[in-house]
Amino acid sequence: MLTRTNRFLKEANLIGADWVGADSGATFDVFNPANGQRLGHVPNAGAVETRRAIEVAHECFQEWRRTTAAHRAGLMRKLHDVIMDNRQVLAELLTLEQGKPLAESLGEVGNSAAYILWYAEEARRVYGDTMPSPWADRKMMVVKEPVGVIAAITPWNFPSSMLARKIGPALATGCTAVVKPAEATPYSGLAWGLLAQEAGIPDGVINIVTGDPAPIGKELTGNPLVRKITFTGSTRTGKILLKQAAGTVKKVSMELGGNAPFIVFDDADVEAAVSGAMLAKFRNSGQTCVCTNRFYAQSKIYDKFVERLAEEAAKLTVGNGLDDGTVQGPVINEMQLGKIEELVADAEKKGGKILTGGKRHTLGGTFYEPTVIANAKPRMRFSKEEIFGPVAPVYRFKDEADAIAMANDTDYGLACYFYTQNLGRAYRVMDGLKYGLVGVNEGMITAVEAPFGGFKESGLGKEGGHQGIDEYLDSKYVCIGGLGQ
Repeated sequence: MLTRTNRFLKEANLIGADWVGADSGATFDVFNPANGQRLGHVPNAGAVETRRAIEVAHECFQEWRRTTAAHRAGLMRKLHDVIMDNRQVLAELLTLEQGKPLAESLGEVGNSAAYILWYAEEARRVYGDTMPSPWADRKMMVVKEPVGVIAAITPWNFPSSMLARKIGPALATGCTAVVKPAEATPYSGLAWGLLAQEAGIPDGVINIVTGDPAPIGKELTGNPLVRKITFTGSTRTGKILLKQAAGTVKKVSMELGGNAPFIVFDDADVEAAVSGAMLAKFRNSGQTCVCTNRFYAQSKIYDKFVERLAEEAAKLTVGNGLDDGTVQGPVINEMQLGKIEELVADAEKKGGKILTGGKRHTLGGTFYEPTVIANAKPRMRFSKEEIFGPVAPVYRFKDEADAIAMANDTDYGLACYFYTQNLGRAYRVMDGLKYGLVGVNEGMITAVEAPFGGFKESGLGKEGGHQGIDEYLDSKYVCIGGLGQ
């Protein structure tokens, strides 16, 4: 399989036109989480290399910003085509370093291309405004300009599509980028450099640096040439980046942690709710920021829902993501697996009943059994902490007000889901839930056409949709005087 992916398995950073190593020559290894196999190594760069990438991006920005929207859109359509032409190999590479099933990787790569195409189309819709002037001899207008060099820091759980959500609007608006992929999954990020070159994106528009996150992040947030930080990852890291970015007052987009509730009311179609729950919980082994963290089932249908959810979870085929039939791959690493084990042990200690799963899979490594826990209680740790694994705790609730209060009892506010066949309830609950994304009778709701972003400690700003492009633009008010006779 590595032979097929070798062309995109880049073991160097991209700065301007050059693929380079770290100045020190240092590297770090990358492993396949499914079997522990070493895939290769990438540069362990730091602040000096990052500063050089920023300077190249800033120099390139002076020309790139002057290109027309139509020109940029044309290059982005080529980039979309290059991604789709190499979709299979890119998906295989993604599965090798991240572990998710190949079908999910194919979907992610296709989604990456869709983001590029969406923003190619949005590039030509960056509209300004004119306003009626209070002065007879003056005209007033607002024009939109690219913010400048943007820094994108991306996570390991969706190493391709999360980068597409950031590169897409950057390219569309005339910004240049310095990208820092996650250490666990750098190859899917580095592949974007080769894709951009093949599509004819000018050298220096996209620069990619791998390495130690602390010095790289400090340089990206502290360097005054960087005018925007866009980050997807943990709330803890996001808060650090926000503090660091405050020194130069940069624009920021933060897509941070989640604690998604999934509510099933007595009047819901239980089978539909179970199907939606499987999508909302077990995709990517539960390692997504919008994955359900807490299930709430109303008393009358609680037993039926939890039993059916456990039955479906027990059917999931766990294995290497490249094997036929695999539905759930491994957890990303031993540290994450240990966190899952702690949360499950805490739930058992506090009265949780494991209906299926609850332990490491017989495959060994970092595989974990799909798990459903009944009798979940608010005092259990996963009531407040993000699981990021294939574990589904199910709580019981009495009424609508109870469900809304329990769902909102968190510092996070990214995604939530609920099932009901009562139209009035649908609107009341939708209004009552304090989340940036709400799924009503659906467990899979994200799309390139829709804005993505949360409330409270789940982040700032939006990605995707027409709203996402505004995060990469500055609005400039212009007043033109001296127009009188």
